[in-house]
Amino acid sequence: MANYQITLRDGVRENITEADAYCQEGTMTTFFKTSTDRRVIDSWSTRLASFRTTEVMTIKRCL
Repeated sequence: MANYQITLRDGVRENITEADAYCQEGTMTTFFKTSTDRRVIDSWSTRLASFRTTEVMTIKRCL
């Protein structure tokens, strides 16, 4: 399981723990915890956090 650190446009850093994957959903970037070790986003995945994609400057995966 990985963690992600994102930096927003205003310089705020957010840590998303227990996230396995992320993807863009319309105007939002959403982080997910997957239900299997495959790290595939499917109907069993749990949404952990969402941010407006235009506000996200960087996404860094941390092990």
